[in-house]
Amino acid sequence: MKNRSSRAAKAREFSTKARREIFMRDKGCCIFCSKLYRMSETAGIATEIIQVMHYVPRSKNGLGIPQNGALGCVYHHQMMDNGNEGFRKEMLDIFREYLKSKYPDWNEEELTWNKWRRE
Repeated sequence: MKNRSSRAAKAREFSTKARREIFMRDKGCCIFCSKLYRMSETAGIATEIIQVMHYVPRSKNGLGIPQNGALGCVYHHQMMDNGNEGFRKEMLDIFREYLKSKYPDWNEEELTWNKWRRE
């Protein structure tokens, strides 16, 4: 039998397939840059490096599934994760609405790993 903690860790990571699906869905662009959200001249190259972001973070058992992820540049990803500029709530609202627009049956409660849920 597999160790549950390793199953949980694996479930929280985006697989190559999930990353590819997110990249195609988001057309390779940061969801915040595409809205010109709080752009800064000082951001520089950080807006050119694209990452997959979790809506529900891994630290809160957020799954590595397309319904829990979107593309973000390093600049916006750090702004959202660190929350040091006070924009986290606003960014999560934008992120949530974006995911809802892509998945009409999107349900935030289904984005976390649960050892009782079948994988």
